[in-house]
Amino acid sequence: MSKSSDASAAQADQTVAQVIDTIADTAADVRTAIATEREHSGTVNPSGDEQLAADVRADELFEQRMLSIDGVASYASEEREDVTTSDGHVHMAMDPLDGSSNLEPNSGMGTIFGVYSEQPPTHGSDLLAAGFVIYGPVTSMVVARDGTVEEYILDSEEKRLVDDDVTVPEDPTVFGFGGGVDSWTDNFGSFAEEVRQELKLRYGGAMIADINQVLNYGGIFAYPALESSPDGKLRLQFEGQPMAYIVETAGGRSSDGSRSLLDRNPDDLHERTPLHLGNADLIDRLEASVEQYQR
Repeated sequence: MSKSSDASAAQADQTVAQVIDTIADTAADVRTAIATEREHSGTVNPSGDEQLAADVRADELFEQRMLSIDGVASYASEEREDVTTSDGHVHMAMDPLDGSSNLEPNSGMGTIFGVYSEQPPTHGSDLLAAGFVIYGPVTSMVVARDGTVEEYILDSEEKRLVDDDVTVPEDPTVFGFGGGVDSWTDNFGSFAEEVRQELKLRYGGAMIADINQVLNYGGIFAYPALESSPDGKLRLQFEGQPMAYIVETAGGRSSDGSRSLLDRNPDDLHERTPLHLGNADLIDRLEASVEQYQR
């Protein structure tokens, strides 16, 4: 590697560190928005989902603070149609407030982010780091970077390391499947019935919290292809690839039903995908079930 390449890599690495610290610092303001911006905004996002004021506020906060970092070249969000660009060498894709429909019942919500070397829409192999923040009883942050997944507690804008090697437990315990039984395809329904006999149901209506259960207890989360929506519901660039990067770095697997979500190269910024994440053997079984029904 040349000296200029070394310098560019070091500069990108420094920017990634600044991004992670800035997201950690911003979490307190997003948590405030969750408490104070509870009304409907009267607008919808590019995927047609109704936006709450908290969605809009979280997006505004992250756009402003990400693009204020020297080295961040672009900001893309589930809440906006287009990419906002600047000068730099790393690119952000974010779901500023995952699970905002849980605001009214005061259930789990979070923030998902991916740091890419190329501007979205782009391939999963371009991820440099990914992570999420959960606004639960405590505010926690999980970050996958340089082959390791770490967990932090965010308290008074302090980022305190509590686990320096998060791995998916070998013995799976929990499952959570979205979309509704009546909407599942036959191939997924057959697999889901098998899993239901083996594992405990944990489903809270916010993907980010359900996947955190998998990271803590082992198991599988899925929002599969549906009869009415063959491409699923979740967005590949903002939710699928970042969460896949985290789970795969932690020793698990991801799949769209036939391949890793990180092997996907979206044509559209807001492209949807079936999503399955968890222990490798469970994902292997899921793919085998899908293949069997496709014969």
